[in-house]
Amino acid sequence: MTVPAWFTEDRFGMFIHWGLYSLPARHEWVMNRERTTDAEYEKYFRHFEPDLFDPTEWARAAKKAGMRYVVLTTKHHEGFCLWDSELTDYTSMNTPIGKDLVREFVDAVRAEGLRVGFYHSLIDWHHPDFTIDGHHPRRDDAPEEIERLNEGRDMDRYRAYLHGQVEELLTRYGTIDYLFYDFSYRQDDHHQVWNGKGAEEWGSEELLALTRRLQPGIVVNDRLDIPGDLVTPEQYQPDRPMEVDGVPVVWEACQTLNGSWGYDRDNVHVKSVDLLVRMLVDGVSNNGNMLLNIGPTGRGEFDATAVTALEGIGEWMRRHERSIRGAGPAAFSAPADTRYTRRGNRLYLHLFAWPFEHLHLPGLGGKVAYAQLLNDASEIPFREIDPSVKALTTGLGGQPPGTLTITLPIIRPDVAVPVVELFLKDDA
Repeated sequence: MTVPAWFTEDRFGMFIHWGLYSLPARHEWVMNRERTTDAEYEKYFRHFEPDLFDPTEWARAAKKAGMRYVVLTTKHHEGFCLWDSELTDYTSMNTPIGKDLVREFVDAVRAEGLRVGFYHSLIDWHHPDFTIDGHHPRRDDAPEEIERLNEGRDMDRYRAYLHGQVEELLTRYGTIDYLFYDFSYRQDDHHQVWNGKGAEEWGSEELLALTRRLQPGIVVNDRLDIPGDLVTPEQYQPDRPMEVDGVPVVWEACQTLNGSWGYDRDNVHVKSVDLLVRMLVDGVSNNGNMLLNIGPTGRGEFDATAVTALEGIGEWMRRHERSIRGAGPAAFSAPADTRYTRRGNRLYLHLFAWPFEHLHLPGLGGKVAYAQLLNDASEIPFREIDPSVKALTTGLGGQPPGTLTITLPIIRPDVAVPVVELFLKDDA
């Protein structure tokens, strides 16, 4: 299936991981990491009361940051559902908040003119038919206890439940633009997880067909253990445009602020604004999108760290958005510590490091009509230096044929990543 044009046009979206794990505030896999039983985890269900939840604020923060689509975890691996599902009582409706939080999210995001995406976990550690495996919180129980717990569990029943919940999500909330399934771990050379699960357990072919039938035109990711519309590198930056079997593919890097997806109160390994901007630029230069995650608190707010990051990115995007939105890779070779993106006849030079005055751009000689700093539209002079010119005490030497030399101001612009906008001639 061809990915809709909006996806590679928009380039930048918000991921939101939110659920019961926001209360312990120790990573979204806290149930797994701490080998928590359902009975022990129940206290979070009883006390989930996000009274400060304001999805309009979430949507406006995303929009101000330059994001154009928002993806919410409808259900994570813990099995807790943020909507009024008819297939389980383990939903936000039966917690102290007593609301269909997905409904409020969808309405708020759509009201801000943003596209709506759902994340949905294929895994469910709460469901009574989901068999214990090497990722399950009970995986370290005694073998005879695991055998007892698995007795009578039926993945056929669980698969029907999974498909039924997806049908609810895709029929109750209008057009859904993106569905991010997560994740498969069928035991093979790549996954050494006992009793692992993949396409067969999820009924992936049927689930994908159901998804497309209910929401024609929806974008679906690659984690059903069968091909999807895009690939989703997580927590790393691809160093080149991505391919599958030698064929270029649409891709989106999923990134966090601090290495955790859910709210993690004491995690201070926070990426700086300039690093996050460089990651976004780097992705677009390699023809990719970025889905940046926020983990709201147990009361439903974005914490101060998230607010600072979003405001910082938004300030950069306010001045530099056209180097990202609708842009992609360029055929020219970028100098060290820089990245190119291109949009039509405009080439954007992103300066990850600020050089002293001169920067030489191979292959651009004779191809640029005008140049300016994007942040303030101040002109940047440029010239070609004949290769035969000798370097002098106060003068640059010649550069290889076809090289364009730009002259930058001594003082670096006070922005996260400075950008030079190069207006290319029609034949460039």
